[in-house]
Amino acid sequence: MQETVTKQLSKKGKSEFEFVALMAFLMSNVALSIDTILPALPDLGVALDVSNTKQLQLVIIMVFLGLGVGELFFGTLSDSFGRKPIVYSGVGLFIIASVLIVFSPNFELMLLGRIVQGIGLSAARSVSIAIIRDSYKGDRMARIMSFITTIFIIVPMIAPLLGQFILNAFNWQAIFYFQIIFITITIIWFSFRQEETLSVKNRIKISKHIFADGLREYFKFRDPITFTIIAGFINGAFISYLGSSQQIFQIQYQMQDEFPYIFGGLAFSFGIAALFNASLVLKFGMMKLIRTAFYFYIATSFIYLIFFSGITQAMIGQPVIENPPMGILIAFISLIFLSLGFISGNMSAMAMQSIGHIAGIGAAIYSFLSMTIGVIVAILVGSFIDDLSFPLFIAFFLSGIIGIFLLNYARSRKSR
Repeated sequence: MQETVTKQLSKKGKSEFEFVALMAFLMSNVALSIDTILPALPDLGVALDVSNTKQLQLVIIMVFLGLGVGELFFGTLSDSFGRKPIVYSGVGLFIIASVLIVFSPNFELMLLGRIVQGIGLSAARSVSIAIIRDSYKGDRMARIMSFITTIFIIVPMIAPLLGQFILNAFNWQAIFYFQIIFITITIIWFSFRQEETLSVKNRIKISKHIFADGLREYFKFRDPITFTIIAGFINGAFISYLGSSQQIFQIQYQMQDEFPYIFGGLAFSFGIAALFNASLVLKFGMMKLIRTAFYFYIATSFIYLIFFSGITQAMIGQPVIENPPMGILIAFISLIFLSLGFISGNMSAMAMQSIGHIAGIGAAIYSFLSMTIGVIVAILVGSFIDDLSFPLFIAFFLSGIIGIFLLNYARSRKSR
């Protein structure tokens, strides 16, 4: 497998660095479609007559719903038709959805467009994972995923600033035009520089049973199921943050102008962890890094809840629960993201490790189930975030407890 990939890279004159960069650009369109619109949510609400901030969270969350649904189909179909044609189909759907959003006369049609955007983006996201799995395996695959995540994380760092700049210079619709331009440039690069990684002889014949057969094969393996559930709850907590970040920083803390910088700075801690993970995973292995990161993740959220959820306030007789100073909140979220940087790439790599023979279907099922769980959790958590930020840390804490319990269960099962 590795020799085949090396030949493909040489044939195109493409280095491993370019492969990593290209996969990162493909996947970064997801973050770009979410994070550039964050500063424009108040303007979007005014334009579409939506004043409820909890409703505006759906503009972010619905993209993830589309991602989950789309990846179930696109990832599976890529095993039958090849990786590249499916990416082209998804990009076309994304562009159509973006135009629909720009001309949406009401909020409901806007949300439909966001779901369809997510479905289109799912092709690039799920097929990218399948291409990586076609090309690498084991700890080396986790290392490549960490490099990709490091490049990928640059987008959330600059996307809100970019969105704010476009909003100030033009309007919220212009942000979606920019997304169209960016994904078009990426797909041109992909079409000329990326070889097809799934040969015709290894493709699965399309049939009406392909989804049922894929699910049956997927559920033969316990580890992918375990990691899928864990990823679902972690996704839910993270999506809750994305959906509520504008509400927390711009409304609760009145940091309208500073919000893009705060959001980008917090994303930096995630990228730093992912970068270190690329080298540490080869030394310590995926499981040890994930477990350590989970314990840190749980401890961080637990400490925050002890001091800022009303427990300490009740003990000292303080009647009113208040958000902590901005610096403290940023510090705690940075530590949470530092943990997630070690968890995310390793989690998906471990889930895919035992199902390489159905990489496309496997990536699709993993993404669909984990994203569906994540969306449900995010909507639930978002309904509790109003004037205070501590419900977000409850989500962090509970997702961590569930994650470490399932990890330890999987570990004990293997040792029997």
